[in-house]
Amino acid sequence: MASELIDNGDGAAKPPGSDDSPNYPIGSVDNALRLLRMFGEYRSVRVAEAGREIGVARSTAHRLMQMLNYHGFVVQDSASKAYEAGPELIRMAVSVVSGLDLRTAARPIMEEMVGALEETTHISILQGTDILFVDSIESTRSLRIGARTGKRMPAYATASGKVLLAGLDQQQLRSLYPGVRLAPSTTRTVTSRRELEEQLQTVRDQGYAANFGESEDEVSAVAVPVTDGRNRVRAALAIAAPLSRVQPDDVPGVARTLTEGARKIGAALPV
Repeated sequence: MASELIDNGDGAAKPPGSDDSPNYPIGSVDNALRLLRMFGEYRSVRVAEAGREIGVARSTAHRLMQMLNYHGFVVQDSASKAYEAGPELIRMAVSVVSGLDLRTAARPIMEEMVGALEETTHISILQGTDILFVDSIESTRSLRIGARTGKRMPAYATASGKVLLAGLDQQQLRSLYPGVRLAPSTTRTVTSRRELEEQLQTVRDQGYAANFGESEDEVSAVAVPVTDGRNRVRAALAIAAPLSRVQPDDVPGVARTLTEGARKIGAALPV
């Protein structure tokens, strides 16, 4: 992995955004900040890769990752053991960029959706071929889907992702998915680009998307697009629930409630 450094003209490299090296550098802080910068370039980072990137022993990289994990800046995937951007890092990034407006506008409406539908509610945006959960509010029911703030999932396997992908034209979609096959998340996930394109046309026609165990077994979701004053798709508003509580017959009614919520969010977004 290439380190993002800028040559200051005298042969020494420095991080972007700095004019001069500090008089009293703190190595551990410098290493932690360099690690954080990696998560702006890569979806996941392994400890060995991190150690090579910043030039420290694997054990040192592991301790740094553990501290970042403790503070919520990174999270470790239980299967791959790689680290990904955590909710605190996402929260800070979203607060700096346009997501701040989205979260501010969406939060009270999301609370309304949780009250009306009694299911966990998410607001998501498209990032490449993934969706990023910008904010989540959990249902108060004892059996519920947990909050996903800061998490990523393959867009084509989620209801939120499908309403976001439906806002793209065919050229944009195929630039994201140049191959004809898609990797399944579960046995129900769409696995061909052609089938995905057919599903996206249905989403455009009906104005919402549903997911029954496609991203995670035993999880249902319904999502609608959030559009701004220029009719641009800015986000997806969704609920997620145990598969036993949301079935196909429930989807139109849920979608109507979400659509009203999405309209309110869109009206509050700056153009």
